[in-house]
Amino acid sequence: MPRYAAIDIGSNSVRMLAADVDSHGNLIQLASERQVTRLGESVFGQGIISEQAMTLACGVLARMAQSYRKHDIKAVRAVATAAVRDASNQRIFLDRASEAIGSPVEIVSGQEEARLIHLGVQMRWPHPRSRILIIDIGGGSAEIIAGENGKFRDAFSRPLGAVRLTGMFCKHDPPGTDELAALHEWIEEKASVAIEKFRRLQFQRVIATSATASAIVCAANRIPRARREEADRRRATAAQIRKLFRDLSARDLAQRRRITGIGPRRSEIIVPGAAVLMHVLDQLKQPALYYCAAGVREGIIADLSQRRVGEELSQLSAEQRAVIEQTARRFGVDIAHVRKIASLAHILFESLEPLHRLTPDAGKLLEAAAYLYDIGHYISDTGHHKHSEYIVQNAELPGFTARERLLVASLCRFHRKSMPGARHFVFQSLPAEDRRMLLMLIPLLRLADALDRGKEQRVQALKCTLNNGAVQLRINSQKGIDLEAWASGRVAEIFEQIYGRSLTVTTARG
Repeated sequence: MPRYAAIDIGSNSVRMLAADVDSHGNLIQLASERQVTRLGESVFGQGIISEQAMTLACGVLARMAQSYRKHDIKAVRAVATAAVRDASNQRIFLDRASEAIGSPVEIVSGQEEARLIHLGVQMRWPHPRSRILIIDIGGGSAEIIAGENGKFRDAFSRPLGAVRLTGMFCKHDPPGTDELAALHEWIEEKASVAIEKFRRLQFQRVIATSATASAIVCAANRIPRARREEADRRRATAAQIRKLFRDLSARDLAQRRRITGIGPRRSEIIVPGAAVLMHVLDQLKQPALYYCAAGVREGIIADLSQRRVGEELSQLSAEQRAVIEQTARRFGVDIAHVRKIASLAHILFESLEPLHRLTPDAGKLLEAAAYLYDIGHYISDTGHHKHSEYIVQNAELPGFTARERLLVASLCRFHRKSMPGARHFVFQSLPAEDRRMLLMLIPLLRLADALDRGKEQRVQALKCTLNNGAVQLRINSQKGIDLEAWASGRVAEIFEQIYGRSLTVTTARG
């Protein structure tokens, strides 16, 4: 199961999410943090990120990195949005922020920010057969996004963030009549390009993301801030939002803070945020919006997962693979066959990560063994698994340590016949963590071998899923694969002994 981390450095707050993504594409949260830093306050006023805000943000980032590193993350992506886009000292900030987390921090465009928001919403709340409008009110910008049948269609990023607009127009508390008029005029002008483009479209649902939308929906439904997670997928009508805006804009900060569902820091910037939501709904004649708790972070996780980022960590490097293939050829191995075994073994390794919990390096050893497990046939067909072990132990394999070579040899040794036991001295002499790793990898190598038992690469697709505590293998092929299904079934007993889960194998045409 892929495990990723995402950091969203916004104009109002910094957010972090670490999560697994299961075989169905569902996000399983491991760690989540959010801290208000208000990077945008100094940027939208003076054009630079202040030293105070930069120091605060970098300290928050360092703490967040410590948090997600505990979870053996495969890959991390950290993005900065509107405030850093606009800051004249963005280079200094990026250098310090990257140092704080030990990974590159990148500035993303408004379009990329919108794409990630759409991905995050579709991951958390899929709309595969609907046209949806997404409104994200950040601190510096607002993204207005159209999606259709689960796909990103179009988006506009406009300078309509709550921190930006508060600094520009809300000089008094509560804001004066002239200030509100100027605010509405600005929103109308800056949103017009999106409104005109989307006015002709019929949307089945309007979804609002970000903390501004959460506060608005919580206030409309009288959900206390302590229970704001209950706001996910809840509705607020256009009429409720208009009424709430009139109420919010007439109150001072202390009075706004007493409204159920709106936090003390959010109360400082809620008036412009509510105004933007109200304007878009009114102009597009939409009766209501629904809140979704997803955003840029979830979009980053979805994007990393869909692009399978980090899987290369569990696969041989190009140089290592060249060495392994050269060795396999030297001993007469069918390269097409073992490449298929390696591919199938990798699918099994990645799919079963929630059960074996091995580091990505173990996947490299499994791949190497998939290429070499049959080289012992060069010496003799009888006991070829033992001959394979001997050859690998004594082979020159540049790019592999002595330990790695020994572990690959052991995998070759146990790809058939008996499992490791008390009489196997080499296995018993290994450290406990290496013995466990081998026990977890051996059934996967045997399964991969079984799935190309006929050495004709008949399996066209393999899906391995965890369902109600059981492991299910689904094999797809245009050709008959009775032999491969039978051979895979024979591995089930050993798999169940090691993994403690039942294994079923099903086949399908196509």
